Amino acid sequence: MTEHPTSHDDGRTKASGAAGPAEARGAMLRSQESAAMGLPAQGDRGGDPPCPEPSRTDPSRTDPSRTEPPRAEHAQVPEQPTGSEARPGARAGTGAGRAKGGAKSGAKGGVGAAPRGGDKARREGERLRFVGSATRRIARGMDLDEIVMGLCRSTVPTFSDSILVYLRDPLPVGEERPVGPVVLRLRRTDRIPDAPDDSDDTLTDGVLQPVLQLQPDAGPAAELCQVRIGGALAEVLRGVRPVFGESETARAALPELLGDERSLPGPRRVILAPLRGRRRVIGAAVFLRRAERAAFDGEDLLVAAQLATHTALGIDKAVLYGREAYIADELQRTMLPETLPQPTGVKLASRYLPAAETARVGGDWYDAIPLPGSRVALVVGDVMGQLRTTAQTLAGLDLPPQEVLHHLDEQAQRLGSDRMATCLYAVYDPVAHRITIANAGHPPPVLLHIGGRAEVLRVPAGAPIGVGGVDFEAVELDAPAGATLLLYTDGLVESRLRDVWTGIEQLRERLAATAELTGPDHSPPLEALCDDVLDMLGPGDRDDDIALLAARFDGIAPSDVAYWYLEPEDSAPARARRLARRALERWDLSSHTDAVELLVSEVVTNAVRYASRPITLRLLRTDVLRCEVVDDVPQLPRLRQARATDEGGRGLYLVNRMARRWGATRLSTGKVVWFELNR
Repeated sequence: MTEHPTSHDDGRTKASGAAGPAEARGAMLRSQESAAMGLPAQGDRGGDPPCPEPSRTDPSRTDPSRTEPPRAEHAQVPEQPTGSEARPGARAGTGAGRAKGGAKSGAKGGVGAAPRGGDKARREGERLRFVGSATRRIARGMDLDEIVMGLCRSTVPTFSDSILVYLRDPLPVGEERPVGPVVLRLRRTDRIPDAPDDSDDTLTDGVLQPVLQLQPDAGPAAELCQVRIGGALAEVLRGVRPVFGESETARAALPELLGDERSLPGPRRVILAPLRGRRRVIGAAVFLRRAERAAFDGEDLLVAAQLATHTALGIDKAVLYGREAYIADELQRTMLPETLPQPTGVKLASRYLPAAETARVGGDWYDAIPLPGSRVALVVGDVMGQLRTTAQTLAGLDLPPQEVLHHLDEQAQRLGSDRMATCLYAVYDPVAHRITIANAGHPPPVLLHIGGRAEVLRVPAGAPIGVGGVDFEAVELDAPAGATLLLYTDGLVESRLRDVWTGIEQLRERLAATAELTGPDHSPPLEALCDDVLDMLGPGDRDDDIALLAARFDGIAPSDVAYWYLEPEDSAPARARRLARRALERWDLSSHTDAVELLVSEVVTNAVRYASRPITLRLLRTDVLRCEVVDDVPQLPRLRQARATDEGGRGLYLVNRMARRWGATRLSTGKVVWFELNR
C-alpha cells in the first residue's frame, strides 16, 4: 500500500515558520470561520510548546464559538501555524506533548459546529465551494492514478483525516461483463501524518491503526477483499449511496472490507461510499475522522456522494481511454516487423517509440526487405503504416525505388484523397557497395562514415505520398564498408521546441560525437548507437512517435564473389560445375564441391530448358556459401513430388533436401533461383 501524507504538500517548513502557497483542499482551513462552516478547522499539534491564552484583540486567535466570524467576502485570512502546528482538525496535546501531560486546546471544528444566525447559509456556500474545487481537481486527472490522487488530496485534511480507496481488480472496461467474484484491491491511502515522535503502533483515539501507520514510501497496496455474494459489503455496494460507519450494514461491511483486526473510530467518524461508474460499482472509498474532530453529519453524506460519483466517472473515463490507447499502440506495433532480417553484407538495428500520452499521433513505420542478388531494401515512412504491406509487395517485384514510390502514391490516392504520408525507400547492394535512394517528402538520411564524419545525404525531397501527379527521382550514392546509414521519422528531429533542420543538425552532431568515442578506426556498436541517438530527446520532444532504422554496411569483398555468364545450351550445366569447383578450390572450400556441383547442375539445367538469353551464375562467400542463377523466364519453379515413373522433376526436391535455405524471386527481367549452404 502507498501512503501519501498531506502535511508536506502546503510548502511550509519548520525552519522558516512562514506559510507557503496552499492547495485547494486547505483553502477553507485557513479562514477563521472554518469551525462554524461545517468543515474541519486547523488546530495545534502536540509536541510543540504550549500556546498562550488567545488575545481578544488578535483576530487570528479569536474563539469562533464566542465571536461571530466576519462575512466571507471581507474575511481576512489569518497567518497559519507552521511545521507540526499545521494540522487541520487536530488537537493539541498529542504525541510527546500528550505524554508530558499537555492539556488539549483549540476549538473543535467540523461539521458538527452549531451554526448561529446567518452562519448556516455561509456554511452551505463554503461546502458548495469545497465540492466544486474538489470535483475540478478530480476531473483534471488524465489517468487512473491522477484521479485517485485528486480524490485523496482534495479530501484530506479538508473533509476527513484519512481516506482509503478500493478499486475492483481487474477494473471492467466499457461493455465488459466481469466474470468470477468481485475483488477489491486497496489502491491508495492518504492521511494526516502523526507527530514525528509518536512511534507507537496504535493510536489511543481508535483510528484505523494498521492502515494509518503505513509509511509514505510503501509499495503498491496489496490488501485484497473478495466481496461475498449476499454479504453486508455487497449490500452496501449495491445500494450505491454512502452510509455512516455505525449503520447496521456498515458495521458488518467494514470488517469485511478492512479486515476483522481493524479498529474504527467512534460514532459518525466513518463514511463508506461506493464508487459507481456508468454501468457498475467499481470500488469503494472510506472517509475517517479522528475523535477530537466534529463528527460527520447528513450533509457530509451528500458531499461524500458527490466526490464518489465524480471519482467513479473519472475512473471509468481513464480506464476506457487507457484501453483505447493500448489498442492503438498494439495496432501500431503490428505495422512493424517483429524481427529484422539478417541479409548478407549489412547489419540492422531499429527502435520505435510511441508518441507521448497527450499526443498519440502514431502511424510511423519501418521495414527491411531482402531482395534478389543479396540486396536489401530499407524503408521508413510517416503516418500511413498501412502502406508497409504495399511496399513489401512492390519490393518483391524488384522495382526501382522511384517506381516503388510512384505505386505507393497511387495506392494512397485510392485509399482517399486526404491520405498523405512521407516515405523514404533505399536499396543497398553489398556487392557493388552502392545505395539507391528515392524520397517522398521525408527527412533526409544521415550517413556516418567510419572516420567519424556524419553527413546529411543530399537526396531530392520529392512530394509526399498521396499528392498525385508528381515524379519521384532516385539518386545512387557510394556506401563504403563500415559506414552507417540512419533512417528516421520526423518525430526524432522535430518538436514544438525546435524545427526539423535544427533537429537534423543536432542529430548529425550527436552521431559525430558518438563516433569520436569509439575511435577513427572503428564503427560504434549499432545497438548502442540507436540508444544514444534516442538519448538526445528532451522532455518536450515527444510530440510524435519515432521510428528509427540503422544499417551498418559491411559489404561483400570482390574476392568473395565469383560471377559468370552461361549461354542457354546443353553444355551449360557441365561448364557451371567446372566453374563452381574452381571457385571452391580458390576459397579453400573443396569439402563442399560435391554438394555444390550437384545443386548448381540441377538449377542451371532447369534454367537452360526455358531461357532464351544468357544465364547468370554467381557464387558468394560470406558467413554462408550462396549460389544464384538468373534467367529471363518470369515463371517461378514449383517444388513437386515426382512419381516413380517420371524421368524429371527431382531437381528442386534435391535442392530442398540438401540446401540450408533456398528460394526463387521474380525480377523485372526474369527470375533468380538461389540456395545457401553452411560453410
